[in-house]
Amino acid sequence: MNSLTPASLQELVSCLSDYDPQALPVAQAQKIIQEFVTPIHAVEKLALRQALGRVLAEDIISAINVPAHDNSAMDGYALRSSCLPASGDLILKIIGTAYAGRAFAGTVALGECVRIMTGAVMPEQCDTVIPQELTANASESQVTIPFGKVKKGDNRRFKGEDLALGKIALSKGKILRPAELGLLASLGVAEVPVQRRLRVAFFSTGDELRSLGDPLEEGCVYDSNRYTLYGMLERLGCEMLDMGVIKDDPVSLKAAFQSACENADAIITSGGVSVGAADYTKQIMSELGDVAFWTIGMRPGRPMAFGKIHSNGSSAYLFGLPGNPVAVMVTFYFFARNALLHMMGATSPVLTLVPAKSLAPIRKRAGRTEYQRGILSIASDGSLQVAITGSQGSGILRSMSEANCMVVLHDDQGNIAAGDKVEVLLFEGLI
Repeated sequence: MNSLTPASLQELVSCLSDYDPQALPVAQAQKIIQEFVTPIHAVEKLALRQALGRVLAEDIISAINVPAHDNSAMDGYALRSSCLPASGDLILKIIGTAYAGRAFAGTVALGECVRIMTGAVMPEQCDTVIPQELTANASESQVTIPFGKVKKGDNRRFKGEDLALGKIALSKGKILRPAELGLLASLGVAEVPVQRRLRVAFFSTGDELRSLGDPLEEGCVYDSNRYTLYGMLERLGCEMLDMGVIKDDPVSLKAAFQSACENADAIITSGGVSVGAADYTKQIMSELGDVAFWTIGMRPGRPMAFGKIHSNGSSAYLFGLPGNPVAVMVTFYFFARNALLHMMGATSPVLTLVPAKSLAPIRKRAGRTEYQRGILSIASDGSLQVAITGSQGSGILRSMSEANCMVVLHDDQGNIAAGDKVEVLLFEGLI
């Protein structure tokens, strides 16, 4: 669905002197993918409440100052700081009240103050607010300001302090969350330009797979990968085309790839890219476009295909993920997810890893990246600690369900001793 990229995938990888598709480091694969994919360019306008989770297509310029006037951050008394004495308490005369939405219109002289509510416009002569709970002996006509309880400028919010007229309030590429909806509403923005939803087709391959509701013959398994992919794509806000299970048949596979290519921006498959897969699966991917097949230095999820395929004038990026359930999730999060966000036009930060203490030894072979499922907890001293969920086989999906984080063990790391620091990726907000 996207226009062709300026350079082919093969041209891109040919620039890498140490490129080895049979032993590709994780970081190099991520870099290739990120440089090859390009954002979609299609914009629609949505009412503010419909824009949650969408990607902003244009910068939003503030047409007003927020707040529109200097105002009070507290319920209390607005006063002139020049009245504050060098020592001793101060007694001020109360000459009126300023309410939010109804300003005090008079003049405040030295020795006077105005009772003021949170959000009310500051009287012109006043520059300081003392909270009412810090005052003493308040009556209808006067109030005592105890010495040292307030200083010049306290509890005053300035005009344009949140957003200034003519400044960028939100930048293009921002994913609109609840806070952004509120910010846009504060500017009076009722409609917002957003990127159209990214269209992603996905299917599983394998004669042994059965969809839910089908009878489960001996040697067959229910297809779980489409459901984890559905959940991960739903979290990203994609428009999805679930194409079901495609048998290991060259005619069916080619038709599925072509249909997906003609109806989606990206295609995600699970299975069919490992060493033992039928040759025609890889052959069909290669026939339809510019596809690289990699053995990535990682565990789980070593085999992966990536590229761009074409059919009847349309094109789509292809992510051929492994078939094992945990490997599907790992390769999606560490390779496909950021690429899809980039295609959506989102300026998303890289996945944030946080340090934690390993509660037990972890066996690790240097020279590859490993992703182990962990349970992160808080120690009695407030520090973070992590324990592995148990067996880390790439087919044990239960380990992902039990975990609340992924322990990321980098290429250069070897065995981990109990008490060593490791880095973890939190699942909250991701899975």
